[in-house]
Amino acid sequence: MSISLQTNVTGLVAEQNLTINNANESQAITRLTSGYRINSSADDAAGLAVANGLRSSVSEISQGVRNANDGLSALQIIDGGLNNISQILDRLKTLATQSASTTFTGDRNTLNNEFQSLLGEITQQASNIGLVGGGKFNVLNTVYIGGGNVQANSQVNIDLSGTQNQVDAAGLGLSQATVAAGGTDLLNNTVRLDAPGATFLSASATQTFTFNLYQSAGGAQQVTATVIGSAAGLTEDQVLTQLNGSLNQYGIQASLGSSGQLEFGGGTAFTVKTTTADATDEIATTGSENINAGLYSAASDSSGIASAAPLVPANETLTFQNGQGTATVSLANTDTLDAAIAKINAQTAKVGVYAVKDYQGTGITLQSAASFTVATTAGAGTGVFGVGNAGPGQQTVVAPSSTSGTTGNALAAITAITDAVSTLGQVQGRVGAGENKLNYAIGLANSQIANFSGAESHIRDADVATEASNLTKSQVLSQASVSALAQANALPQQVLKLLQQ
Repeated sequence: MSISLQTNVTGLVAEQNLTINNANESQAITRLTSGYRINSSADDAAGLAVANGLRSSVSEISQGVRNANDGLSALQIIDGGLNNISQILDRLKTLATQSASTTFTGDRNTLNNEFQSLLGEITQQASNIGLVGGGKFNVLNTVYIGGGNVQANSQVNIDLSGTQNQVDAAGLGLSQATVAAGGTDLLNNTVRLDAPGATFLSASATQTFTFNLYQSAGGAQQVTATVIGSAAGLTEDQVLTQLNGSLNQYGIQASLGSSGQLEFGGGTAFTVKTTTADATDEIATTGSENINAGLYSAASDSSGIASAAPLVPANETLTFQNGQGTATVSLANTDTLDAAIAKINAQTAKVGVYAVKDYQGTGITLQSAASFTVATTAGAGTGVFGVGNAGPGQQTVVAPSSTSGTTGNALAAITAITDAVSTLGQVQGRVGAGENKLNYAIGLANSQIANFSGAESHIRDADVATEASNLTKSQVLSQASVSALAQANALPQQVLKLLQQ
């Protein structure tokens, strides 16, 4: 290498290496003091993008775990409420069983007062835990946790929507249940079922009972219960078994009254009429009929309003009132009988008054477990409450009465409570399954947080041992570079010795 006064190449090389060593030393110090290998995009642009994605996922899942814990807490509160309701159902079953015994000598009204109070408590508790119609949790509950390969897999769904998950008295099918004395005889019925050795509907005859009734899930409807005989005829027990197999689902219980005749009980609003094609060995006298005598009731004009014909000739406004509130219904002169019933129930079901067709199918019967009043503004001789009734103003409401036996209502209540226990158990199962799903999701999310955090650490965090080694090396090299630069700067002075000669 030539010796030059103009350019000190050796000094430039030493200076360059000193700059590099200083930069390495500075980088090592930065990494050691920050704890991160990547402190700027220039350190590792591709790695930084991956690390940011992992950190974002950790943030998402960490909040998701909090969401899941919040959801778990809500389900645990619901679960506790369901357990309380289950205990109330136990007490209801006790009261109904007590009232269902003919040997009970106490006051069934006292039993029923407690029974009705507990039904109200069920509805209140169901409202508190959000499992009533329109309740906070009576929906498809979605808890977003994150960590899924697609968004749908990042969510946990707990479906508590629909009437099947409503655990108030109506949702459990108990809103019309009662344990008060009562059993509805069929008017004009003369057939006794308790005659020793008697059989009914021999030669495979059939007899049909047509009920117009109200159900909270389906509104006013008509159902039939057909008893099918046999060649030898049916016994009393076989008759009741067939009827209850058809009617228990509607909250109606067929039983034998103190008169030995067929009676129907239960808190369901209903009217009933029976027909048979074979009058021999019939269960009840053909054409016999009645309303649910165990409820308060008011009857409309039944002079012959066809279901498909409009109410004539005037519009009518009905005003209902009881301890639960007031309901007003406006009927148009173009409304059919079915339309009028639907309009009435849409407004009055909330106060516990229900409209069904009368047993003739030509008028309306209003029924309720509690006392109520109904008034109309239609003129005399017009509207639903015109002909055969008091005309405008207050209408007659008949108090409930036990027309025969004392246990029909309680027997129907026992069946309804048994169904309610089953329904409640299904809801509890869905809530419990939701709790388990969230627990499993929390476990997976915590595992993902640990793994994603570890993956990010491998990319972003500094290796302290490596960086400490790099710092020591850079410091030594920097010192060496300073010393070498000093030597390189001294090289041009050697030229002076050449000039002295």
